Amino acid sequence: MIRYLRLYGYFLRFSFSRAMEFRFDFFFRIFMDTLWYGHHLAFFWILYRHTPLLGGWTMDQMFIFAGGVFLADAIQMTVLSNNLAMLPNYINKGDLDYYLVRPVSSLFFLSLRDFAADSFVNFLMAIALLSWSLVRYPAPLGAGAIAVYVVLLLLGCVLHYALKMIFTIPVFWLHTSFGLREIFWSLDRYTTRPHGIFTGWVRRMLVSVLPFSLIVSFPTAALFQGLSWRLLGHLVGVTGAAYLGMLWLWSRGLRAYASASS
Repeated sequence: MIRYLRLYGYFLRFSFSRAMEFRFDFFFRIFMDTLWYGHHLAFFWILYRHTPLLGGWTMDQMFIFAGGVFLADAIQMTVLSNNLAMLPNYINKGDLDYYLVRPVSSLFFLSLRDFAADSFVNFLMAIALLSWSLVRYPAPLGAGAIAVYVVLLLLGCVLHYALKMIFTIPVFWLHTSFGLREIFWSLDRYTTRPHGIFTGWVRRMLVSVLPFSLIVSFPTAALFQGLSWRLLGHLVGVTGAAYLGMLWLWSRGLRAYASASS
């Protein structure tokens, strides 16, 4: 464990030093994410001009949900996005060999090597917006409830990572990620919508089979309604199943991998 933490520290130092060499991109990402945050908040603000509730939540509750969306997205973009975007190229060009021979977990190296330092300010902005939405909430939430919410939100980020990997790993057989990547990003939009706005089989699908809608919605529901064993069991169970499925698919992909030396 200490070795992995020390290795990740090297990743961070390298990523920040490299980001300072491309300062235009650094500030451009801040500008683009600021626009996205403003657009997202304005979207819900306009909807609440016409209805007091959306998916059973008030506007104050929806702003907390939006803050959770911002934080989950910032974690994904800062910690994982650059790494997973390059994985198809490594597989197709045989560059995956470089990571497989390292004396650490190949998934750890491939998933966390490149820390997007140019998105780190946006990560801090997401924390600030979530904190603002929690502070302005008209009723007391309690430190314990907020701590549980943060833990469940991080668990949702693990689920998001597993789902993205599940849509990426088939490159071992398909040799292209274009179609699956487009499907993933289309489904990923459901992460930004509360699960309460869906009904029937669509809702069951989005919280179980393609569980994008529960990544932020379930932690937010636990904050407002209290943590129930049913909600916790569902989130942990779906996340565990997705992660184990991802590990199984990864092991199968490695068996099918044609390395540069073969």
